[in-house]
Amino acid sequence: MAEQATKWQKRFFDMAYLVASWSKDPSSQIGAVIVDSQNRVISTGYNGLPVGVKDSDERLKDRATKYKMILHAEENAIMFAKQNLNGCRIYVTKMPPCAHCAALIIQSGIKFVYVPETEIPERWKESTELTSQMFSEAGVCLKFVKLDHV
Repeated sequence: MAEQATKWQKRFFDMAYLVASWSKDPSSQIGAVIVDSQNRVISTGYNGLPVGVKDSDERLKDRATKYKMILHAEENAIMFAKQNLNGCRIYVTKMPPCAHCAALIIQSGIKFVYVPETEIPERWKESTELTSQMFSEAGVCLKFVKLDHV
């Protein structure tokens, strides 16, 4: 069950949606914001190709190629963080992290994952079910938040 967003959660989701808008992915623009226990922004990320790799329309519109090359928002936020992430929170737009990103979140020490309340697309259901299972086993709290503007 989703909880209503707090003032701080709204701010971090607003920031994550802004960061998501920087993605050149024509089908899914995802953003992530990592914050510490004192509500300080630690890192941000959006889905896109690695630095220096051409993000041509041809690559981005070819789903099979794009999936092999693209880095997810959560991956970028974790990689760009310049400090220890133990106990931090991550706010992710659109839907729960995929199973691969869930593993990275667990390994990074992030303990709370916030996503908007949403319907999970069929093609992502298996991965997000694995995400829920891994988070549960690793003690990472996945929270769905009701947002007025999403």
